[in-house]
Amino acid sequence: MSYAAQELRLRQQTTLAPRLQQSVKLLQMSALEFTTAVQHALATNPFLEDTSDDMPADPLVAGMPVAVGAASGAPDSMNDTAPSAPEAGDGAEGGASETAGASEADYAPEYASEFPGEYSGDYPTSHGSGAQGNDLAHWVAHSPSLCDRLLRELGTYTLNERDRALAAFIIDALDSDGYLRTPLCELAGDAGFEPEPDEGEWLAALKLVQSMDIPGLAARDLRECLLLQLQGRTEPGQALAQTIVEHHLERLGRNDMNGLQKLIGCDAEALQTACALIRGLDPKPGRRYDNQAPAYVVPDVFVSKYQSRWRVVPNRHAMPRARLYQTYADLFRRARVDNRSPMAQELQEARWLVRNVEQRYTTIQRVAEAIVKRQQRFFEYGEVALRPLMLREVADDLDMHESTVSRATANKYMVTPRGVFEFRHFFSRELATESGGSCSSAAVRALIRELIDAEDPAEPLSDVTLTERLAANGIVVARRTVTKYRGQMRLAPAELRRH
Repeated sequence: MSYAAQELRLRQQTTLAPRLQQSVKLLQMSALEFTTAVQHALATNPFLEDTSDDMPADPLVAGMPVAVGAASGAPDSMNDTAPSAPEAGDGAEGGASETAGASEADYAPEYASEFPGEYSGDYPTSHGSGAQGNDLAHWVAHSPSLCDRLLRELGTYTLNERDRALAAFIIDALDSDGYLRTPLCELAGDAGFEPEPDEGEWLAALKLVQSMDIPGLAARDLRECLLLQLQGRTEPGQALAQTIVEHHLERLGRNDMNGLQKLIGCDAEALQTACALIRGLDPKPGRRYDNQAPAYVVPDVFVSKYQSRWRVVPNRHAMPRARLYQTYADLFRRARVDNRSPMAQELQEARWLVRNVEQRYTTIQRVAEAIVKRQQRFFEYGEVALRPLMLREVADDLDMHESTVSRATANKYMVTPRGVFEFRHFFSRELATESGGSCSSAAVRALIRELIDAEDPAEPLSDVTLTERLAANGIVVARRTVTKYRGQMRLAPAELRRH
């Protein structure tokens, strides 16, 4: 008798409990998504009731969507609100716990004993160990940015270190539309390649990036972007569409169909098919993978100044509030039915939702307070005073995991006297200054905009001049960095700004 070889394998697997899955899911939702999810739960779970109508009216928080990027996203009455709201900089016990509203016992008196007196939260903390594996939310998927997506795909290619670095430089230089606006020879800057990459190496790296999963990326202009998307397609009219894009794109832009037909020498039906194919292409392929803010958002918090201190007020009035429907819970407890499992599951899910909704408010509140505490100069002086801030800094201060802070800042908005801003706007990487200090990349972009706004239209400032002006102010950055930031702000090059 022969025995098959047996092998014992141990595998460690982490699984999120259903309650924690719901908690993390609610935290990373935007205000609109959160409202939809809670309203759906209120409509489908008999053990939940909506208490939004029971809340007193608040003139500060009207609950209406606000436009993103408005010059002034907060009402004038913001500075006249009652002083009962928490102040930024208060401790977690004095700030977040007081503004969290009703306790868990208020939502579900029957089950008050199940909740601790001071709810510490469902999100695991690092407990001072700094270990990355302590937070179970670390395994929850998130939407990667365009750069993350491409770098991840780049990692699947078998390349030497030099070629991989060249491709990474190209990916890093792409703007939000997916275009490469910076000349290839200027991408490396002072990276210290030895020897310097020649044009052939750069073109090979460019072709690699252009051949990745997203057609049309890394094009230098619209014509190249459309041609990249037409390559390899077999639809009717593909060859004619390629000819039009390559030689007659301007005429197509003028909608000169008669002129196109005469130049190309094709029939009207073939021309119509080719033009329809071209119009179906994406002129900005990077936008589909870049997290763009909606035109209107429901803010999560309001920031105002009261008695020389900045404070954060949560926007609870704009979102539904759920609590346990005590009457139904009591009836179910006394009912005698054969199969209690489905209703018991509904009751358990209602308890989880009540608890996780309150935890979402508390976590967002605490993160917003930590941001305002560290960016007070921004609220006083504007964009140029925005200091460098990392997620880790807020996470350590609040004793949270960095991934929890990341989810608490994604798609969350605050209304301030200076406009409406996403939480992520206040997290900017650090750039060194000549004096040994640091400034944020957002502050550098603001300085570049100020210099361009103040320039002489007849003699606009080139990127080299902008770099020199920044250096004169003690901010030393590469010229390609200035070019990249100018492109991110949708500011044209100097030759196109000349009047």
